[in-house]
Amino acid sequence: MTEIRIWIKRIVLLLMGLTIAHLGVTLFLLADLGSDPFNVLIQGLYRFLPWPGFMTHGYVHMGVSFLIILVLLVVDRSYIRIGTLLCMVLGGPIIDVFTIALGSLIHSESPMALRLAALVAGCVILAFGMTIVIQSKAGTGPNDLVAVVISDKTRWKFGVVRICVDVCFALAGF
Repeated sequence: MTEIRIWIKRIVLLLMGLTIAHLGVTLFLLADLGSDPFNVLIQGLYRFLPWPGFMTHGYVHMGVSFLIILVLLVVDRSYIRIGTLLCMVLGGPIIDVFTIALGSLIHSESPMALRLAALVAGCVILAFGMTIVIQSKAGTGPNDLVAVVISDKTRWKFGVVRICVDVCFALAGF
């Protein structure tokens, strides 16, 4: 029974962290002044590929996360935890919900001061949310696992691998 309670607490903490982190992501996406490397990839795919009309940034986010998990299932499934799956399924839809809620307030035509404030707030909120996600110990998001797995399998320093993965995400999105 205690183990179940621990996992319930972890999942609740993860969901809170995911919601907060993706609010931050949404703010800097709406500010339209730059983005984190993974969302540059998502934006690039979303804008470049001919999607059906119902597709959103969130759907593409979920799809790319799903593809990463498929690769991880082949490479080493031990990295995939319940939190990894929840991040895949919920990250994109959370961004879409916040985009609908805030899109009329913050957008590329908003005053630059508001857009800059949204960008800065987004970065701070994202960092806070990710701290909660990490503290949950429920699992790592698929996009973050890419660098973790490569670092573990090659025994290269995580910091170098993370920078290389982020550069690849950004270049592919660009």
